[in-house]
Amino acid sequence: MNSFYHHGFYHSILTLITFAPLAGAILLALLPRRDELIRRTAMVISAVTFVLSLHLPAYFVSSRPGFQFEVDIPWIASPNIHYHLGVDGISLWLVVLTTFLTPLCVLVSWKSVHERVKEFFVLLLVLETAMIGVFLALDLFLFYFFWEAVLIPMALLIGMYGHERRVYAAVKFFLYTAVASVFMLAAIIWLYAQTGSFDYATIQQAIQREQIPNIWSAAEWLFLGFFVAFAVKVPLFPLHTWLPDAHVEAPTAGSVLLAGVLLKMGTYGLLRFNVGLFPAQSREHAGWIAALAIIGIIYGALVAMVQPNLKKLVAYSSVSHLGFVVLGIFSFTQAGADGAVYQMLNHGVSTGALFMLVGMLYERRHTFEIRDFGGLATPMPAYAMLFLVITLSSIGLPLLNGFIGEFLVLLGAFQAKTAWGVLAATGVIWSACYMLWMYQRVFYGQVTAEVNRSVPDLDLRERVSLWPLALAALVMGVAPLYWMRAIDPAVQAVLAPMMPALLQVLTP
Repeated sequence: MNSFYHHGFYHSILTLITFAPLAGAILLALLPRRDELIRRTAMVISAVTFVLSLHLPAYFVSSRPGFQFEVDIPWIASPNIHYHLGVDGISLWLVVLTTFLTPLCVLVSWKSVHERVKEFFVLLLVLETAMIGVFLALDLFLFYFFWEAVLIPMALLIGMYGHERRVYAAVKFFLYTAVASVFMLAAIIWLYAQTGSFDYATIQQAIQREQIPNIWSAAEWLFLGFFVAFAVKVPLFPLHTWLPDAHVEAPTAGSVLLAGVLLKMGTYGLLRFNVGLFPAQSREHAGWIAALAIIGIIYGALVAMVQPNLKKLVAYSSVSHLGFVVLGIFSFTQAGADGAVYQMLNHGVSTGALFMLVGMLYERRHTFEIRDFGGLATPMPAYAMLFLVITLSSIGLPLLNGFIGEFLVLLGAFQAKTAWGVLAATGVIWSACYMLWMYQRVFYGQVTAEVNRSVPDLDLRERVSLWPLALAALVMGVAPLYWMRAIDPAVQAVLAPMMPALLQVLTP
């Protein structure tokens, strides 16, 4: 049994997790157009994928460096492309986050999607496979394949199931991210031409050992090629303009996965490929990248504060929160990078839940305008309570998840440069201001619009979709070590090539 595990299931678990949703999507496509059957099948498939993914943290050995559960099979002989998957402490929890959010997205879409139900859930499951593949691929061609594969189902979800300006938002999202990806493709092809391999570890070793001709003159452009693709996806200021439109126009499930997972593909790429492959160039460019991250933190918070639209407010808060992640990565400190990875997970939980909550309100009132609400805590006490918990987790209240990530990022920023820490800390204050002010206007006081007096509170399905996120926010805030045990060694491995420079920064 033990031998079977190590030689069979151990090496196939990543394939099962990656392609179970795609197999489910094919099954959905073959089923008759009975909406309830489609919804239930999508729920079972996404739940099974989540259960399968729990195998990873259960059997992941935190003390063992490098990638685990690896599968490496030649795929295309010429060019030399391998089906190479693996997971380390950075990608581990991002995969679980993806499989955790998807069944919740199926639940929140249960009643809100009425037309082309089959196509909606097929797209959702195809998107899940592509997102998981991005975090697991260790062959650069395979990574690019999954990276681009994410664009199509997400653009279709926005364009087919979004709100009034959905086509404009879908085209803008597609063009921004597709054009930026071309720079990364050019960098990948150049690396293959020089090394004859798309393998991540092979290319990393070739760069570190200076086995690639002219690598130091080309590394600058290669770094920027990867950086542009990832910075647009984050999105880093000033490349963020596609994000508010995509969020506001997307259906609730699209917004949840866009904020919860897709934006993390950018920050994951910055850490894995920019810092992992080009540590010297990363260090050289850290100053202006950190400056853009800090501008994003403050700018996103200030713009969120003046938003009259609930969904846009949450969207701009993402620009601010993701700025913390980028700052943590480019602080090149252990605390900052640990905090950045943890903040990726926190943002997925908290902002994913906020988009669910806002979507539930839209289903009742068909408006996102803050002025249309007021005093909602009276007719919707359960909704108000869960909204408050998630709001507090988003602004980083101690004992909730947001606190740990922001604290570690700020600690890393202060260790790198005091000015970075001081400026970024103002973002925490702005965040508390705009979120609590929004909460006060929507929930406190008298019911300002007569129609809001009869707005129904959360039903059982909605509570079931929200409670796991609220519970995750609490557990991640109380017991961060459970996640950090895997994250910390992986981050150390990424930062290892920079340790001399790191010591130089930390030594007075």
